[in-house]
Amino acid sequence: MLSFAKPARHQNVEGEPQEGPKKLPWGEGERLQKVLAKAGVASRRVAEELIEQGRIEVDGVIVREQGLRIDPDTAVVRVDGVRIVVRDEQVYLALNKPKGFQSTMSDEFNRPCIGDIVAERVMAGQRLFHVGRLDADTEGLLLLTNDGDLAHRLMHPSFEVSKTYLATVEGEVPREIGKRLRKGVELDDGPASVDDFQVLEVGDGRSLVKVVLHEGRKHIVRRLLAAVDHPVTALVRTRIGPVAIGDQRPGTLRVLGRDEIGKLYEAVDL
Repeated sequence: MLSFAKPARHQNVEGEPQEGPKKLPWGEGERLQKVLAKAGVASRRVAEELIEQGRIEVDGVIVREQGLRIDPDTAVVRVDGVRIVVRDEQVYLALNKPKGFQSTMSDEFNRPCIGDIVAERVMAGQRLFHVGRLDADTEGLLLLTNDGDLAHRLMHPSFEVSKTYLATVEGEVPREIGKRLRKGVELDDGPASVDDFQVLEVGDGRSLVKVVLHEGRKHIVRRLLAAVDHPVTALVRTRIGPVAIGDQRPGTLRVLGRDEIGKLYEAVDL
């Protein structure tokens, strides 16, 4: 059973003996500097310097031994405290979901879905999870990965990973609406609030607003704005935690950078 308990950042108490990472017999696993190089951290020579400087952690313990062999399938490796991906088969993607696409890998009614966009990857054997959903009328950022532990934690409410949206709404939104939304409004399934709210543009009987929240209930942004009498006419998710959509075009995929993946791990205490 998957545990969502938040582990302590530093398990070792000063003065306690620290157990090093499990040492593998000669010929098994891979040398740590080779693993770091394959992960794109640095060349093998620079990786050796990082090890010598005490900047590499394996399974929670700083490693200074050159040539240590580790199992990339089980080892947790951090550089300067940030976890890195060391398993070749792990995939982390950002998708800009177009409007009109279902947030499913297949659709029984043959409607366009995100499975169509990643069909080649799935046919090549990648089993991808989409992190959360966006309704068909909402476009923007979806994360896809085959890292089930990360996907589950990102979706679990206890980790409170924030999501940012840009919404075009009916009416000219007064500034005091933000205070009301931060305080919380009552919906049919209980109270809800935002973490941040900004009015970006107002004019011609409509407004562009930015909404930041960690709620995951269905249609939560649309329902919150409708509850304060400003129904949504267009909605785009621009950010999930540390990952932003930027200028990525609708319908395109990009591979997440090492820093983005490390920050996602950090956000859910992995």
